[in-house]
Amino acid sequence: MSDALPKQKILLIRMLGLGDVTCVGIPAIRYFKNKFPDAELHFLTYAAAEEVLTLAEPEVTVKAMKKGEWPDDFLPALEAFLGLAEDIIGEAYTQIVNLDTWFMPCFLARFLKDAGESVSGNYIAKSLQELLNEFQAQTLRPEFVNDPSEYIESSFMAMPRWHSPWWEFGTLPDYGYPEFFLRSCCGFSDIEMDMNIDVASNERFEKLRKRKKIVALATQARTDERSYPYGDKLESLLKQAGFEVWTGFDGSVSMRKTLSNLKASDLLVTVPSAPQWLATTVGCPSLVISGVIDPRTLMPDYATDPSETPVPAEELVESIKSIFSEQDAANA
Repeated sequence: MSDALPKQKILLIRMLGLGDVTCVGIPAIRYFKNKFPDAELHFLTYAAAEEVLTLAEPEVTVKAMKKGEWPDDFLPALEAFLGLAEDIIGEAYTQIVNLDTWFMPCFLARFLKDAGESVSGNYIAKSLQELLNEFQAQTLRPEFVNDPSEYIESSFMAMPRWHSPWWEFGTLPDYGYPEFFLRSCCGFSDIEMDMNIDVASNERFEKLRKRKKIVALATQARTDERSYPYGDKLESLLKQAGFEVWTGFDGSVSMRKTLSNLKASDLLVTVPSAPQWLATTVGCPSLVISGVIDPRTLMPDYATDPSETPVPAEELVESIKSIFSEQDAANA
């Protein structure tokens, strides 16, 4: 009879959003692959993140809730995630690690933990029965569902640091938030922040960039406060200045094509959103239009000063010209 231990089967969870799954999920996968080289590794995510993770790590089994499978209303969402929990329990994982901070993935982790699964990471502070009792009695406070500082409990001992203005103290990590989260909050102190995705570069853009700079433009985000209101004007001014400009971060093209386009681009100009991290995976530098977001949380290659007033499009064009002048001088 063999005394060999059963093969490890590990599930990592990071479902939202696309940028966070890219900048947190990809390094995390590679960290666990290095720590457990013989393990069977699975990753649970949501919607478009499935394609990014599959491109990054084709040998990892990626499971994803599709758009429409995650209801907006509370009780239907609980039902959907309970169904997901049944599927997960059936997989007989030896280890489940929840790297998410959103309510429903943390609810999922808590339910799995209460069901006897080997769960680490983040989970909510109430059981399913407690949630249902308070919901039916109308005593469940909205803050508990909406505020992570209210609902998150964690086996990561340093997770409370996640709720602090960490960027205001000490030495900033090179990769900003994702590195802070993985190293300082989750305790993966020796993680390599490797987000690289190997895709072919867009051949048409590669030919074009021999005679003009190619600028990718992503001026819309999920929230109004992060969106840039002068995107159309900026695009027009950049074209007038002789740049090749492309947009299309709305999910209308495949993720492989988006990354291929970014790989052949000289600069991404973006609001604080997923495109910055997609660009990082293929080595395209980013200029982040900070808006009200402190750019120290993102540590992009370039950033505008934070401001509640949108930076004029004309000013951005001059900044972009200056960036290219600096790049050309450095490469001369």
